[in-house]
Amino acid sequence: MIIKINTHGNAMPEQHGDWIDLSITEDVHMRTGEMKVISLGVSMELPVGYYAKVLPRSSTPKKWGIMMANSCGIIDNKYCGDGDIWGFPAYAFRETFIPKGTRIAQFCIVRKEEPVKLVQVESLGNSDRGGFGSTGD
Repeated sequence: MIIKINTHGNAMPEQHGDWIDLSITEDVHMRTGEMKVISLGVSMELPVGYYAKVLPRSSTPKKWGIMMANSCGIIDNKYCGDGDIWGFPAYAFRETFIPKGTRIAQFCIVRKEEPVKLVQVESLGNSDRGGFGSTGD
């Protein structure tokens, strides 16, 4: 699979297995409780029928005191212009300074599922399992 990428003068992302690491493009200082979209400095043209799933690297919260504010980022293949620069919506749970070039996120390419058709019914006709998160026990 070939993906066109504009790095806007930044370093190319680093690929590690199925996941590709993304770095920040400038020094970032955040105060405790602050939310900020941190630029990842790339725009990409993903193939039709695919999207990107963006997640924090596993070390990001511990090392940098931030977490992804929306838990998971989804980049649709139509978000493909040069100005459609990928970002990381960060929430700082402690004051932090993150230097330019730090790898804080990773992404993988995912094939879209077949379209889903929802059919409204009055009852699903199944037994209840016992509530939210319950295995029935």
